[in-house]
Amino acid sequence: MKKTVDIITMGCSKNLVDSETLMGLFEANGYHCTHDSEDPQGEIVVVNTCGFINDAKEESINTILELAEAKKEGRIKKLFVMGCLSERYLAELEKELPEVDKYYGKFNYRQLVADLQSETMPVCEGRRHVTTPRHYAYLKISEGCDRHCAYCAIPLITGRHQSRPMEEILEEVRQLVAEGTKEFQVIAQELTYYGVDTDGKQRIAELIEKMAEIPGVEWIRLHYAYPAHFPWDLLRVMREKKNVCKYLDIALQHVSDHMLSRMQRHVTKAETYELIERMRREVPGIHIRTTLMVGFPGETDEDFEELKEFVKWARFERMGAFAYSEEEGTYSEKHFKDDVPEDVKQSRLDKIMRIQQNISADLEAEKVGKVMKVIIDRKEGDYYVGRTEFCSPEVDPEVLIPVSDQQLKTGEFYDVRITDSEEFDLYGTTININI
Repeated sequence: MKKTVDIITMGCSKNLVDSETLMGLFEANGYHCTHDSEDPQGEIVVVNTCGFINDAKEESINTILELAEAKKEGRIKKLFVMGCLSERYLAELEKELPEVDKYYGKFNYRQLVADLQSETMPVCEGRRHVTTPRHYAYLKISEGCDRHCAYCAIPLITGRHQSRPMEEILEEVRQLVAEGTKEFQVIAQELTYYGVDTDGKQRIAELIEKMAEIPGVEWIRLHYAYPAHFPWDLLRVMREKKNVCKYLDIALQHVSDHMLSRMQRHVTKAETYELIERMRREVPGIHIRTTLMVGFPGETDEDFEELKEFVKWARFERMGAFAYSEEEGTYSEKHFKDDVPEDVKQSRLDKIMRIQQNISADLEAEKVGKVMKVIIDRKEGDYYVGRTEFCSPEVDPEVLIPVSDQQLKTGEFYDVRITDSEEFDLYGTTININI
């Protein structure tokens, strides 16, 4: 009988890809794997942790504690921990949580399978086990980050930027297409830096163009760009290639020159405005997703007013915001006092999100009456749930189509006429079968 492994993923989609890689390795070596089980019962449980911000660290630690208790009660036999948290705090975790059988970091987790094998059983190479619905997958093109923003702990955890070889990425795309994947969420800590570490040139536009030419690739969506030194040829590819979604996830964080300088973002207010204007000019209809931060050390009322005016001007199709959280070891933790009171941070966060909620509602309402290409992700209650090219899984608005409308298939594309909208969701009816 195969040994059973439960793998639990905390944090971002980049972690999910690591978990999927580990699952494939386990399965190639005779194990049966489940992912994110609500009640892990496997002989072995692996927790892939997040260590980005305090809330994520606490969630990872609480999960480990719960599983350590399950091990004590005999419900699981072995408990392993990997990922960002253990990469950063290995010594502390080994001391404080000795119930864990062994800790692995962000990059040596493949060794876990070898450690479980006997000396007479060499490790077989495995293929990544995609856990998302078959029609879409995350595609990680690099590790690490060279940007060193003042508030961010990611470079402390993941190290320098390392681009994957282009042909290796393209071969993975071909394999996934052969297995039924139609939509690719291209992810990296900083995707616009792709290639710079290998030959000094930004190669992201070249990579995406080559991906777009692979038969069977229906949608390519881009996540986690950086505003400084933006590769403008990427906009040409987005405009010219129909299967490159007019969607870009680019974290801007702030707009006042005072804050951008303190945050070490290497971009100015004027450049940020020009960036948004040029994106909208060169890629008509583009949907921009961004993240903003309030309450960074030294943020004044004037800084916040500039940020509010920017949000009103930019009218982002997708926007999230969060309050600054001091992370140990970062530049801001070492050099700045966390001097914005928590109630002020929360007030600013509430104000900026209220502005954005009204913008989101208006922009979604403008889609009513339009016919849009939609991919169906699942059936849920009385609705089929799908997405347009402007929506990334799990974080963006969805399109709800009544089940009574007609029989639709998960993973297929349909023309859908948008009939109604809410702040974060659309409603529609199909007007044909299979685009």
